[in-house]
Amino acid sequence: MWKLVLFFILSGCAGVVNLPNDMTYREITHDKYTIATWARISDDTAPVHVYIEGDGHAFSYNGQPTDDPTPRAHTVRDWVINDAAPNVMYVARPCQYVMTDACNVADWTSGRFSTGAINATANAIKSVAQNRPVILIGYSGGALMSGLVIQNNTDLSVKKWITVAGVLNHTDWTSFWGDSPLKTSQDLNTLPHICQSHYMVIDDKIVPNSHTRKFAPTATIVPIKNATHSEIKDIEFDFEC
Repeated sequence: MWKLVLFFILSGCAGVVNLPNDMTYREITHDKYTIATWARISDDTAPVHVYIEGDGHAFSYNGQPTDDPTPRAHTVRDWVINDAAPNVMYVARPCQYVMTDACNVADWTSGRFSTGAINATANAIKSVAQNRPVILIGYSGGALMSGLVIQNNTDLSVKKWITVAGVLNHTDWTSFWGDSPLKTSQDLNTLPHICQSHYMVIDDKIVPNSHTRKFAPTATIVPIKNATHSEIKDIEFDFEC
């Protein structure tokens, strides 16, 4: 029922990922970026639930950029594994799991939402989903990435947009923490005008509730209790509009 997939990157072993046997690993390259994906596609017309990873291990505990942004937590992968829909896809962010010669630290710091990163993510989704509609589920920084994919790709049929503990505007978020602005990244000045839900962790110490309330319409916010930013286990997604 389960299989172990071992990934090697240029700097060494990235780790072991537990996946169901019916999920296929695929690396999808667009321009300089190679995106790691896992997917189970078994229905020709059903929407694809596309889970977009957060920023991963982009910074160390002392606030310095790391050498490898591959996530250590398995929060998003657990959601993917527990999703029983016929069409499910996991999308890593650039340079996670696959560290190519083109990767540099800017790809998971100041340029994590660059035009190239957005285009590569969108291309990976389209390559797997084909003409099927999609439901985008973005976690943490993946929330902003998913919103930017929607903003920049009007040809992508997005049935619903879901964010979890999500950054919705990096300018506001970095300003809140007094961090350096992401000068080579695109931003969302207005949220996409589509069906959406924003799951807000009440005790989130990374993405403050004030940030979510500032940008997300009140009716779209779903509070999550008994969770932290990186430990969100008991969550039931509403994929309907």
